[in-house]
Amino acid sequence: MDHRSSERTGRPAEELTKQLPEVQIERDELAIAERVLSRLAEQAQADAEAAAPVSAKVAGRAVLLIPHRSDVTDEGALPGVYRRILAIVREADGPVQVRAVGERLGLDASVRGKLEPLRAKMTKLADRGWLHKRPDGRFTAHP
Repeated sequence: MDHRSSERTGRPAEELTKQLPEVQIERDELAIAERVLSRLAEQAQADAEAAAPVSAKVAGRAVLLIPHRSDVTDEGALPGVYRRILAIVREADGPVQVRAVGERLGLDASVRGKLEPLRAKMTKLADRGWLHKRPDGRFTAHP
């Protein structure tokens, strides 16, 4: 093997050795981006599932656990805690705050995190036509 051929094979190896740290940095950045994208996709999926109406199978058909008021004439179709929420709002003299309903249900109203699941339930009832959510965040019952 002559001297020129060893020079030709040595230079590309040197160039590749110089480029290796940059390639490793790019690879690491891509791995991080892939993890972030994966987490965002998981969060988007979880958000979509949370926003989707909750349903169950009854006699082979999908039915909403919290049906639209227009689809059901009797509030007996609602799960127990939703009927209790509806009763509390109906008994109130006027619009009620989530905190007041929470207190009547025996929740620790001093902890905001304890009220958020209740707020979600009340909002779901409003979305389905059982309650009315006012712009000020309080709720009233539909007549």
